[in-house]
Amino acid sequence: MALFSHLLLHFALLMIFIHFNNLLVGVSSTTLSITTDKEALILLKSQLSNNNTSPPPLSSWIHNSSPCNWTGVLCDKHNQRVTSLDLSGFGLSGNLSPYIGNMSSLQSLQLQDNQFTGFIPEQITNLYNLRVLNMSSNRFEGIMFPSNLTNLDELQILDLSSNKIVSRIPEHISSLKMLQVLKLGKNSFYGTIPQSLGNISTLKNISRLHNLIELDLILNNLTGTVPPVIYNLSSLVNLPLASNSFSGEIPYDVGHKLPKLLVFNFCFNKFTGRIPGSLHNLTNIRVIRMASNHLEGTVPPGLGNLPFLHMYNIGYNRIVNAGVNGLDFITSLTNSTHLNFLAIDGNMVEGVISETIGNLSKELSILYMGENRFNGSIPLSIGRLSGLKLLNLQYNSFSGEIPNELGQLEELQELYLDGNKITGAIPNSLGNLINLNKIDLSRNLLVGRIPISFGNFQNLLYMDLSSNKLNGSIPAEILNLPTLSNVLNLSMNLLSGPIPQVGKLTTIASIDFSNNQLYGSIPSSFSSCLSLEKLFLARNMLSGSIPKALGEVRALETLDLSSNLLTGPIPIELQSLQVLRLLNLSYNDLEGDIPSGGVFQNLSNVHLEGNKKLCLQFSCVPQVHRRSHVRLYIIIAIVVTLVLCLAIGLLLYMKYSKVKVTATSASGQIHRQGPMVSYDELRLATEEFSQENLIGIGSFGSVYKGHLSQGNSTTAVKVLDTLRTGSLKSFFAECEAMKNSRHRNLVKLITSCSSVDFRNNDFLALVYEYLSNGSLEDWIKGRKNHANGNGLNLMERLNIAIDVALALDYLHNDSETPIAHCDLKPSNILLDEDMTAKVGDFGLARLLIQRSTNQVSISSTHVLRGSIGYIPPEYGWGEKPSAAGDVYSFGIVLLELFSGKSPQDDCFTGGLGITKWVQSAFKNKTVQVIDPQLLSLISHDDSATDSNLQLHCVDAIMGVGMSCTADNPDERIGIRVAVRQLKAARDSLLKKI
Repeated sequence: MALFSHLLLHFALLMIFIHFNNLLVGVSSTTLSITTDKEALILLKSQLSNNNTSPPPLSSWIHNSSPCNWTGVLCDKHNQRVTSLDLSGFGLSGNLSPYIGNMSSLQSLQLQDNQFTGFIPEQITNLYNLRVLNMSSNRFEGIMFPSNLTNLDELQILDLSSNKIVSRIPEHISSLKMLQVLKLGKNSFYGTIPQSLGNISTLKNISRLHNLIELDLILNNLTGTVPPVIYNLSSLVNLPLASNSFSGEIPYDVGHKLPKLLVFNFCFNKFTGRIPGSLHNLTNIRVIRMASNHLEGTVPPGLGNLPFLHMYNIGYNRIVNAGVNGLDFITSLTNSTHLNFLAIDGNMVEGVISETIGNLSKELSILYMGENRFNGSIPLSIGRLSGLKLLNLQYNSFSGEIPNELGQLEELQELYLDGNKITGAIPNSLGNLINLNKIDLSRNLLVGRIPISFGNFQNLLYMDLSSNKLNGSIPAEILNLPTLSNVLNLSMNLLSGPIPQVGKLTTIASIDFSNNQLYGSIPSSFSSCLSLEKLFLARNMLSGSIPKALGEVRALETLDLSSNLLTGPIPIELQSLQVLRLLNLSYNDLEGDIPSGGVFQNLSNVHLEGNKKLCLQFSCVPQVHRRSHVRLYIIIAIVVTLVLCLAIGLLLYMKYSKVKVTATSASGQIHRQGPMVSYDELRLATEEFSQENLIGIGSFGSVYKGHLSQGNSTTAVKVLDTLRTGSLKSFFAECEAMKNSRHRNLVKLITSCSSVDFRNNDFLALVYEYLSNGSLEDWIKGRKNHANGNGLNLMERLNIAIDVALALDYLHNDSETPIAHCDLKPSNILLDEDMTAKVGDFGLARLLIQRSTNQVSISSTHVLRGSIGYIPPEYGWGEKPSAAGDVYSFGIVLLELFSGKSPQDDCFTGGLGITKWVQSAFKNKTVQVIDPQLLSLISHDDSATDSNLQLHCVDAIMGVGMSCTADNPDERIGIRVAVRQLKAARDSLLKKI
C-alpha cells in the first residue's frame, strides 16, 4: 500500500512536471509568434510611405513597444497574436510586403482606400484563419489572381474592387464555401464567368442590409454569356454586372428565378433580346438598369407594380412603342412614389407625351428622354415635378413654345432642350431657375431677345443658345455671371449691337459670338478673361482695330476674328500667346507687317487671306516723298503692275487648266470603272440620305449606305460638305490619289458625282464599294464582334496589320505616282466580309516625288494634316507630308490594334502617350499592355499554338510598332521592312498550328 502510494505520488509529480513544461513551451511559442507578427508589421511599414497626414498614421509602430498598442492593430484577448489589421483610409502608398503571410492568426485584413501598388503577394494565401479580406480602392495590379485561394477556407468577405487586376476569375474560387461577399468590380478581369461560381450559395452582403446577397463584377472586361447558374442563386439581392462585354439574352423569367432582387444593374454590355417582363413583377425592387445594350421590342407591362422603385434606366437601346397606348408605360410609373431617376433616352420611342407625366413622383430628380422621336408640345405639367434637377429632352421633334411652367422647377440644375423644333420666345420665367448650372437651347427655331432675367443664374457654368433666330443685343446681365466658366455660345443667331464689356467672365473657357450681326469694336475687357481658351467672333460686322489687350489672355488656344471689318495692324502682342494654336484673321482690312514670333512662326496655323494690305516684315515697298523721284516711281509702278498682271493672268490660266485637266482626268478614270451617277440616283439609293443609312461622319462629309439600281449593288456614298473649308480640295485629292491606284487592300472607288442638289447647292459625292464588316475602330472598341461574341483574335489582328502595311507599301513604292495617305487611323481602315482590311479616305492624301533618298510633298502647303494622336511629331514642326509620316501613323495603329488603347485615351496625360506606355512595358512584361479581350482569347485558344508562343509573337509585333513610331523620322523603319517583320511573326505562328 505504501509502495502504491509512493508510485501514485511520483506519477502525480510527473504529470505536474509535464503540464508545467508544456506551459513553458507554450509561452515560448507564443512569444515567438507575437514577435513574428511584430517583425512582419515592421517590414510592412518599411515599404510604405505617407505624405498627406501629420503625424504619419504609422508613427506608433516602433520596436520598443507592443504591436497590440499600435494604430490599426488588434490582438487576441491575451495579446499573444495579431488578429486584425485595419489600415483603411490611411493614404498609404507602396507595395504590400510578402511578410504579411507570416501573420498566421490574422482574421481580418482591411487595406481599402489607400494607394497600394504592385502585385498582391502569393503569401497572403497563408493566412488560413482569414475571414475578411478587403483590398478595394487601391492600385494593385498584375496578370494573375493569387493562386491557392482554397487555403482561405474561412473567408467570408473578399473585396478586391477598384484596382488594376488583370486576370480571369479563377474556377477554384467556388471552393470558398464560407464566402458571403464577392466584389471584383472595377478591375480588368476578362474571360467568362466560371460556371462553378453558381456553386457558391452563401454570397451574403453583411453591410447595411444584413440579408443582402451580392455579386459585384462591374467595370471589368468580362465576356460571353452570364452562366445560367447565376440566375439560379435565388437568394441574390444585388446583381451588378454593368460595364463589361456580356452578351446573349437576359432570361425573360429572371424575376421569377431571383425573387429577392432589389438591384438589377446590367448597363453597358451587349445584351440582346427583350426587356425581361418578370422584373416588373418584383414588387420590392429598387433599381432596374439596362442602359446601353442592344435590347429591342417594347417596354413590358407591369411597371405600375413597383411602388418602391427608385431608378429605371433603359436608355440607349432599340426600344420602340406600339399602338395608341404605346406611351402608357410612362404614366404607369406614377405608382412608383419613390422614383428619382428615369431614363428612356437614345431609343426609338415616338409620340406625344401625355400631361400625366406631371403625376410622376415628386422625388424625381433626373429625367432623360432625349434622342427619341417625341413630337408635339412639351407638356406643361412637367412644371409640377418640383424635385427635378436634370431635364433632358434634346434631339427630338418637339414643337410649340417653351412652357412658362418650367420656371417653377426651382431645384433644376441642368436643362437640355437642344435639337428640337421649338418656336417662340424664351420665357422670362426661366430666369427663376437660380440653381441652374447648365442650359442648352441650341438648334431650335427660337426668336426674340435673350431674357434679361438670365442674369439671375448665379450658379451657371454653361450656356448654349446657338443656331436659333434670336435678335436684339447681347444682355450685359449674362456677361456679369462670375460662375460662367465653361461655355457661352450665342453663335448662329441674328444678334446685333456692340459687344458689352465681358470683364466679369474671369473663368470662362470658351466664348462664341460668331455668325451674328454684331458691330462696333472688340472690347478690351476680354483681357480679364484669364482662363479663356477659345474666342470666336467671326462673321459679324465688328470694326476698329484688334485690341492689344488680347495679348494678355495667356490661356488662349484659338482666336477667330475672320470676316469682319477690322482695320489697322496686327498687334505684335499676339506673339506672346504661347499656347495659341489657331489664329484666323482672314477677310478683314488689316494692314502693315505680319509679326514673326509666337504663332506667326508657323503660318500654317495663321489665316490671313483677304487682307490685301498685309505684308511680310521688310518686304513692303517704302513710300518715297521726294518729288524728283515721284515720276520715276510712277513709271516703275506701272511697268511692274503690267508685268505682275500678265504673270498672274498666265499663272491663273495655267492653274485653271491644270485643275480642269486634273478633275476631268480623275473623273474620267473613275467613270471608266463604273456608270456615272446623278444626284437623284444617290438620293434614291440612300433613301433621301436618311439617318438610318448613315454609317459614318468624316472630316469633310458623311458616308451613307446606298443601293444603286444599276447593277443592284450595295455601295458606300461619301457626301462632301461643300461649305466646309477644304472639301473641294479633298474631293480632288481623293480622285487624284485613286484614279490610277489598284490594290486589293485599298477601298475601291467606283464613281463620283459632281452636281447640284434640290436646293440648287453644289453637290459632291464619291461612291465606294461597301465593306460589310465596318471599320477597324468598331472592332477595337468592341462595337462589332463575331457571331459568337468574340472580338478579333491574334491571327486576325496580325493579318489586318499586314494588309494595311501592304496597302501603304503599294502607295509609297509601287503606285504610278508615290502617295502619302496622311490620315491613317482605325476609322479609315475597313473590313470586308472575309475580314480583309482595306485602307480608305484619301481626302488628305498628297502625291510624292523623289528627292535624293527622301520623299516630300509636291504641295507647298504646310497645313497640319491628319488626326490627333496619329500625326507624326515632325508635321507639327512644319515638315511636309512624307512616307515616314505614314509609317508613324501605321505604328500608332499597330499599337492600338494590339493594346486596345486609343492614343486619345484619357489615361494618356502629362506627357504619357501610347508609345511611352508600351515602351515602359518592355522593361517589365508586354502582357500588361495587351488588349484584355485578346489576352482572353489567347488563354482560351484550343489550337496547337501554345499561349507563350502567341505572347512572344505579340512582343515582336509591338516591337514593330515601336520601330515605326520613333520621334525622329530618320530612325523609323520603312514600311517594306515592317511588312517583312510582320510576315515573319505570322510565319512563326503558322508553323506551330
